[in-house]
Amino acid sequence: MIRTSSDYRAAIRKDRDIFLDGERIKDVTTHPAFAPAVDLRARIYDMQADPQHRDVLTSTVGGHSRTIIAAVPFSQAHWWAKRRANERVFSQLGGIASRTGDETVAEFWSLRDCRDALVDMDPQFAGNIDAQILASQTDDLFRISANTDPKGNRAEQPGPKNPDTLLRVVKETDAGIVVRGAKFETAAPYADLAYTKPNIANWGDTLPDEYAVGFICDLNAKGLKFICRSGFSRPGTERDYPLSNRFDEIEALVVFDDVLIPWEHVLFHRQPRAATLIRSTLHRYSAFFFVHRILVFADFLIGAALLSCRQTGIDREQAVRDKLTRLSVWREAIHAHLTAAIVLAEKSPAGQMMPNQSLLFAGRVHAVSELNAMMQIVRELSGGQLALMPSAASFDDPETADWLKNYLSIGEDVVAEDRRKLMAFTRDLINSEHASHKLSFQLFGQSPPHAHLASVYHTFDWDGPLSLVRDAAGLDDKTCHKGPTAPETATYGDWHAPDMPERQHSLAEFDALEENLS
Repeated sequence: MIRTSSDYRAAIRKDRDIFLDGERIKDVTTHPAFAPAVDLRARIYDMQADPQHRDVLTSTVGGHSRTIIAAVPFSQAHWWAKRRANERVFSQLGGIASRTGDETVAEFWSLRDCRDALVDMDPQFAGNIDAQILASQTDDLFRISANTDPKGNRAEQPGPKNPDTLLRVVKETDAGIVVRGAKFETAAPYADLAYTKPNIANWGDTLPDEYAVGFICDLNAKGLKFICRSGFSRPGTERDYPLSNRFDEIEALVVFDDVLIPWEHVLFHRQPRAATLIRSTLHRYSAFFFVHRILVFADFLIGAALLSCRQTGIDREQAVRDKLTRLSVWREAIHAHLTAAIVLAEKSPAGQMMPNQSLLFAGRVHAVSELNAMMQIVRELSGGQLALMPSAASFDDPETADWLKNYLSIGEDVVAEDRRKLMAFTRDLINSEHASHKLSFQLFGQSPPHAHLASVYHTFDWDGPLSLVRDAAGLDDKTCHKGPTAPETATYGDWHAPDMPERQHSLAEFDALEENLS
């Protein structure tokens, strides 16, 4: 089913306890702080029905229209189609929306990989898992991911002295579980559902049982409170801050004040091992969409820098070209990692086409770790006018317009208004409050940088380089191998051909689910 934008707006217009800057928000679809983000998501729904974009964004399965993004990936072609769909969306939106639902739908593919293991731990939720995986492919609802608790003192495990450190189950009823706690969530005030699970931090399998719970939360549920950060959109400043006023996706501290979660929405309960498993596999697909957004951001950076250099005539200077080249090298490496991750994709435990994990996570490290430096290069190439350009109102004022036209026009080719527009766009891309917030989001949006490095460490195949040096130096196997895999099975070059393990089935009904999804 392809949802309409009007259905989306109606669904999020329900009575929710949303608070912003000390004010209770009655309607997020019309409030100036939220309406731009709602409009972005609504625009995507409209594009899915638009004949100009429909064939790129949707497909027909069993006589029903479904989104390309939501389809479970079983082939490289599925991944190329997803990438084309997102690129079409970003090109039409004219900017980057960090949370549109694709990254959360991808987390359900990880859930599908973990399904059999979760059922082995506790079979009572098998039907729930299957139903939620299928729903994520078919209902076209706006899902977000709820992971981050306020945390408190991370050195202390949650317990009687600080029970609300993490979200927890406080009661079981015939209707479901009652949960209490809080989560930071992007886009929560205007999304439909939240895939909610623990933030494991340093506790792992020792997490107390009441905190080891995962579920799907209807964001219209009673007892939810959305306490939002201040927004960056300012009515009347749209021409000076074009991105702040269109792409500010407001986060909220979502308080679960004894919220009832129906049993049919519970995915695991009182299973610390399940919580660890879900957390450790969460980004194996969603990281692709996260890194792809940085690739698009790289194109915005390059375009803004190059236009400014050409407007001012400095693009022929070697020092300028060197900096532009650094931007392009960074961009191309991100592109290469994304492409290689699909070309060398791996078969997942559930038979899905999983991006090559080492290449995908290495690409994430490269994209994020260099992001701040690349933004600095754009500042240097754009020059001080980023901080000095008068407002749009000054360009409209009859008393000042002629002066600005005289001094800010560049020859016959660059009129003053175009120079102002470029500086306003670039300022909002790299220098404004909105830009600073986006940078922080990219640094921590998929766990902190040290966790990015840990993902590479745990997915890189160390046996390839190890065997290369072992054989070249004539070393004894015992001196260089302490892992579980027999060293003689690893030869140089094997690490370029990832294993394709066959999926293990534990329940027969999962085969029927796979047939429905494929």
